[in-house]
Amino acid sequence: MNKTNKTIAFIPVRGGSKSIPLKNIKPFCGKPLVCWNIEALESCAGVDEIVVATDSDKIEETVLARKYKKTKIYRRSAENACDTSSTESVMLEYIHYAKPCEDAIFMLVQATSPLTENRHFSEALEIYSKGKYDSMLTCVRNYRFFWNADGTSMNYDYRNRPRRQNFGGMLMENGAFYVNTVRNILASGNRLSGKIGIYEMPEYTATEIDEPDDWIVLENMMRKHVLNKREKPKTAIKLFLSDVDGTLTDGGMYYSERGDELKKFNTRDGMGFQLLREAGIKTGIITSEDTRTVENRAKKMRIDYLVQGKRNGSKLAAVREICEKEEISLDEVAYIGDDINCIELLSHVGVAACPADASAKVKNIPNINVMTKNGGGGCVREFIETLPL
Repeated sequence: MNKTNKTIAFIPVRGGSKSIPLKNIKPFCGKPLVCWNIEALESCAGVDEIVVATDSDKIEETVLARKYKKTKIYRRSAENACDTSSTESVMLEYIHYAKPCEDAIFMLVQATSPLTENRHFSEALEIYSKGKYDSMLTCVRNYRFFWNADGTSMNYDYRNRPRRQNFGGMLMENGAFYVNTVRNILASGNRLSGKIGIYEMPEYTATEIDEPDDWIVLENMMRKHVLNKREKPKTAIKLFLSDVDGTLTDGGMYYSERGDELKKFNTRDGMGFQLLREAGIKTGIITSEDTRTVENRAKKMRIDYLVQGKRNGSKLAAVREICEKEEISLDEVAYIGDDINCIELLSHVGVAACPADASAKVKNIPNINVMTKNGGGGCVREFIETLPL
């Protein structure tokens, strides 16, 4: 997209939410809800600046901890952060405060639509750049039949009921994002004005998160339509490594009546290691603990390398030794871990991942893949299935 005007993406997120407490930073598919839109915008070449407008210390801390390049925080006033405040009121508050150029493109983005991807923002901005519309909104095509309260049909002739494939449907606003200019917003006091264009999004983006049931529906939609279709890493992986506690297990400490320590592993993860072995990829377990239980599990899964009793920097040193023996580089290593003693190794391997319930510091590692499953819940298998085997 060729453009001369600055593009600002504006994401209003309040700390208060009656239906879902702290909704905007609650983990959604393993990542704080608001971060899905932020990261899609961060990778969008057409967006210059991302403004997260919040009244919450926790939201601010969560966003800033991820060290995004384009994103900054704006502390909205309490007056414009209450239940009765309109989105337009906080947009105008920010514009009057920051005084951006009136020709700047101002894109209102809703965190409650996490399935919005980089391509959606890019395509809409490309359309807008052609100058055909004063403002734009996103819609999905709805193929339901609607009726008026007086018993008259709204969008079809009930006497000649059309088949779905012959029915054009109706465009329904999905609330994902809106595009306008600062000048238009100041003049109209509204997110939309003048000649309005529509960017049509996929039908699966129709739902916004408002109630707990929406959360369940959209997490499933995210896994099906977004996460499962993401491009797999191009790095040729030759060694796959996993942590144990909190990754291959749920992190729980179990003891028998005799005081024996027990661990619960997931059989699907075991099958994942078998798939790696069949693909000719070497495997390993590297853990801070040193137990017979892990040794037995490693033998059953026919692991190539078992390294126990390694903490922090010693994990990286141990993996360097394995790489030297295998005559490979760290870029050819994939590793999944969950806690702070995994951070150094996760930060050096070619492909890094963590469970959905990993430590916040681990999730903040640049370019880490956050799984949708928890430790011990099949997250290792999930990671393996993202790799080019």
